[in-house]
Amino acid sequence: MKTLPFSCGRSDFAANTSFGRSEPAPHLRNTHAPDPGSPPSRRLPVCRAPWVLLLALASPAPTSAQPSFTAPPPSTAVVEDPAVRRAAYLARRDEAIRWRAALPKPDQPATFGLADIAAKLALRENAAACSARLIELLKTPSGDMFWMFPVTCISYLGRDQLSPEAKAAVREAWRTYFPLRGDTENHWVMYYSTLYLMAQLWPDEPGERWFNGKSSAEITAESKAWLLHWMELTTTIGQGEYDCTHYLGEYSIPMLYLATWARDPAMRQRGRMMLDYVLADFAAETLHGAYIGAHARTDDTTVLEKWNALSSYFAWQMFGNCPPPAAYGGWGIFFAVVADHYELPEVIYRIATDRPEKYTHFERKRTRHRWRNSDERNAPVYKTTYVTRDYALGSDQGGLLQPIQQHSWDVTWAVPDPRGVHNTMFSVQPFYGAQELMMYFTEMPDYMPASVTFQGKPTYISESKLLGGSPYEQIFQQDDTLVSLCDIPADAPFRQVNGFFSKDLARLEEDASGWIFAQGGRAYLAYRPLAPYEWRPIDKGGKRLYSPHPRNGTLLQVASVSEFATWEAFKAAILALPLAVVLEPTPRVAFTSLRGRKIEVAYGAAPRVDGRIVDHARDWKLFAGPYLNAEVGSRTLTLTHGRLRRVLDFNSLTIIDAVQP
Repeated sequence: MKTLPFSCGRSDFAANTSFGRSEPAPHLRNTHAPDPGSPPSRRLPVCRAPWVLLLALASPAPTSAQPSFTAPPPSTAVVEDPAVRRAAYLARRDEAIRWRAALPKPDQPATFGLADIAAKLALRENAAACSARLIELLKTPSGDMFWMFPVTCISYLGRDQLSPEAKAAVREAWRTYFPLRGDTENHWVMYYSTLYLMAQLWPDEPGERWFNGKSSAEITAESKAWLLHWMELTTTIGQGEYDCTHYLGEYSIPMLYLATWARDPAMRQRGRMMLDYVLADFAAETLHGAYIGAHARTDDTTVLEKWNALSSYFAWQMFGNCPPPAAYGGWGIFFAVVADHYELPEVIYRIATDRPEKYTHFERKRTRHRWRNSDERNAPVYKTTYVTRDYALGSDQGGLLQPIQQHSWDVTWAVPDPRGVHNTMFSVQPFYGAQELMMYFTEMPDYMPASVTFQGKPTYISESKLLGGSPYEQIFQQDDTLVSLCDIPADAPFRQVNGFFSKDLARLEEDASGWIFAQGGRAYLAYRPLAPYEWRPIDKGGKRLYSPHPRNGTLLQVASVSEFATWEAFKAAILALPLAVVLEPTPRVAFTSLRGRKIEVAYGAAPRVDGRIVDHARDWKLFAGPYLNAEVGSRTLTLTHGRLRRVLDFNSLTIIDAVQP
């Protein structure tokens, strides 16, 4: 075990789910949630057999390569001409749809899945075969809200193409099949947006014509009320299932459908504005298309390979600056078939692709609803992301902010081609238990950890896990410096810190001072474990820093290669920085960063920078930075890039564009 010299004093829907395979989608969890704002009552399964859903959506294994998936990576250069950008956007949309539509055999309707039917209807081809296959698929519906939004999409795309028999089968399915709402924010957005649109498709019908016994008018009122409630929460205190590497799609797709198909001008406007809102939030926290920093939810694949997520489909489709994931992220097809109805505002495109200077971006989000083990229904989440051309460092404040799939911090470095590359570094304090699960779910605690592991979260109870939050971790970030402190009690499941060191590091050196120096791309990384450690292998490549000590933590300083004449100069600069570490009785770090900031962090206390106490509640706005700005409670987001300015005002339901003088 490596012994360190000590100073005295002081974040399921996997991107490789191709809809051409038969394995279960890991995010279709066997749970159901109560109404927002009311106490939990009963718990029902969302999808008893997620394999059924995926099989219904699937076609046989793809026989033709996706053009952009196998092509060289796209350029990250800014496309100046709006007409050229729009043409490229539509070409990417066309590529995804045509690839999907070509997968099944035209003379074998049994090979059509829901995604194939949607793609073919978007191209206005094989309507008779699509109708026949849809009738068959609707005989055994399953998948709950993950069934609802594909069928809603097909219903609207096929209004003038599907046969009367197919339309009758769709109508009958919405009478006899009882889809459950699920238990997460993305579930409910899908559920209520599709219910709203289907009630609009069949207005003035009585309750006996619907699975839930409510009339079309009642469904419309309930769906509208919940959607407005969600938009209100998001634009006042932040999203609860925020910045997810996969669930970005489950928010963007329903908003696009509302923006395209809602007859009520106000709801259509809200859909468009919320789609802008979600994509602007995404754009500010990307590096060449990869989602960076802290996430409410990611997965065991994407936490290492940052690009490999559904979110990268949206970066490819919207910004054109990264390759699309396998099968265009799966759910991406259901955006692509309607993507021609949306035009990305230039200011959002610029925020994603045109960053002349490094910047710090702040966000305030919220936890999802807490049912137990908390005095706050929706505790605030404070995020910091520091972005340069070469790397980005992002974090939240630590703690149990989300269940199971929370990712609290990482540094991501830019690479020419992200496919298969683990271009990231981070550490976690591995934790699991009924305490966390009871906070966010309503089942009885006895079987929770085992149930979660069975339902597609295989690393949840593993000591080698690299994903999840911990109640015993406290994080603070200033610029491109990060301090994570851990004080782990004796009854914790694991009393250790796991650090991830990528297989794709260009350099890795352990220094006698206790610093570990590394290089990823054009980023220099100085990683200082606060307690002794040893190295353990990782199955997917790279290695894990294993530090089995209860008072522990990580100090990280990042810099660009261009800042130093040589590698040796970087190491010398780090070694010259004042540093004091104390672990007993609780961890404390005092460090002067490469940026000249004096950072003092003690576990259980507010951090200090240059002698000033950092008060998250006082200092954090809903958004703050050079590109996005919003006050807590404002219902207004201002997007800025250079002379471009766009204001999304949900108080007046207006979008105001301006070009500054």
